[in-house]
Amino acid sequence: MMKKHVTLLMLLLPLASAVAAQSYPAKPVRMIVPFPPGGPTDIVTRLMAPKMAAALSQQVVVENRAGAGGMIATEQVAKAAPDGYTIIMGTIGGMAVAMSLSPNRGYDTLRDFAPITQSVAVTSILVTHPSVPAKNVRELLNLAKKTPGKLNYASSGNGTVTHLAGELLKLLGKVDIVHVPYKGGAPALTALVSGEVDMSYENSLIITPHIKSGRVKALAVTGAKRSALLPDLPTIAETLPGYSASGWYGLFAPAATPKPVLARLNAEAVKALRAADVADKLSGQGAEPIASSAEEFTAFVRSEIDKWANVVKAARMRTD
Repeated sequence: MMKKHVTLLMLLLPLASAVAAQSYPAKPVRMIVPFPPGGPTDIVTRLMAPKMAAALSQQVVVENRAGAGGMIATEQVAKAAPDGYTIIMGTIGGMAVAMSLSPNRGYDTLRDFAPITQSVAVTSILVTHPSVPAKNVRELLNLAKKTPGKLNYASSGNGTVTHLAGELLKLLGKVDIVHVPYKGGAPALTALVSGEVDMSYENSLIITPHIKSGRVKALAVTGAKRSALLPDLPTIAETLPGYSASGWYGLFAPAATPKPVLARLNAEAVKALRAADVADKLSGQGAEPIASSAEEFTAFVRSEIDKWANVVKAARMRTD
């Protein structure tokens, strides 16, 4: 009798999942941003949310939950009900780098999450406060070598792409520059503009207006190729061959979320990213809309976990 009940239950589970997917969403969807308002992750999320809300005929409520380089919110979403009503705009830091940099994190990306789509790829820009007497990467490295431990750089938190960018420069350039972590991109930018720190690797989504106004000085881009937004700006790799540190954001749901729900979220997120006005706004600020399939994004996340594990080991990076 017990075996019959178990068999019946197994047969009914796919049916229940399908019924749930057909009625999804029946209430507002929460889209978690693991950083404070005003930062680049927040900008991308708030561009996508209204488009997805209109398509889903439900509110998509953006919630900012900052802390620990995005890991606090990421852990919370990993433990959320897998019903499609709580998703997160994950980042390279919380989803890829933390796997090797933060052994005490409360989640495993590949075990606890279902990737939905990669939203964007974003190149950061190496910028300094105008008071720093260096006009290019070579001059900056020479200055750092002459004054070891004197220069410092801001990041949006331990394990974030801005942290990685700084450690990779130190590793390849063989210099001593002090890391100063902040709780998000917006506070890090404020510290740079005010002169509290000497330099930073700022996301092009938020730094471009400050470069144009002269409040910060741009030296190079962190990606493997020059930015279409600032084509005259060299790459760091032109001075340090092999250097490449690009960020990305993407949507994730808790791992056991029903596949039909994940498929619906992917479809609406991709449409939002491909909408002309959203794509134009993102591209105009240096972000490349990706809009990948769940399968493509899953493979990409795996490759990023492996790539940055090697950097973390080589640079002997630590979270404290």
